[in-house]
Amino acid sequence: MTISLSKGQRIDLTKTNPGLTKVVVGLGWDTNKYSGGKDFDLDASAFLLHEDGKAKGEDDFVFYNNPSGGTGSVTHTGDNRTGEGDGDDEQILVDFSKVPANIQRIGITVTIYDYEARVQNFGQVSNAFVRVVDASSDREILRFDLGEDFSTETAVVFCEFYRHGADWKFQAVGSGFAGGLSALCRNYGLDAQ
Repeated sequence: MTISLSKGQRIDLTKTNPGLTKVVVGLGWDTNKYSGGKDFDLDASAFLLHEDGKAKGEDDFVFYNNPSGGTGSVTHTGDNRTGEGDGDDEQILVDFSKVPANIQRIGITVTIYDYEARVQNFGQVSNAFVRVVDASSDREILRFDLGEDFSTETAVVFCEFYRHGADWKFQAVGSGFAGGLSALCRNYGLDAQ
């Protein structure tokens, strides 16, 4: 049975699912009636964070132009440029058994590509969700529906995975940022240029 989470909730992931090592992080969204006639190209990214909460370089930032990081433990499966269709729009694979020991958190984010030129924001996005699926059995473990709380934000931290001793936990975050991917990169200690 899938567990539905609310914003801010935390849950044991590997402790309550013994043997879980590899997950599919599925992210999806739709656009609402305020789309303005242009495609919405939302991009999922993963920031691999050290003890100080910051990413340190290219291997700590996984997105459509750098599809693998964390020495291959985190992989982006490809860019969906329109968000068309049901189900996951983009997916990120995480193999917890291979995440380098110095990585304490993995932030999963979604940003709007070219939001300034297209005059788009998360107020125009609906039905956004993140779900975590056991890659070995295809069983959905949990789901977090973000709701409709956004207005002018152009980047959203959907969730974070974090270490707790030998286990990994999941936190439903749902926090929006102005400034798109550049703002997120700065927040996580990277130079977006």
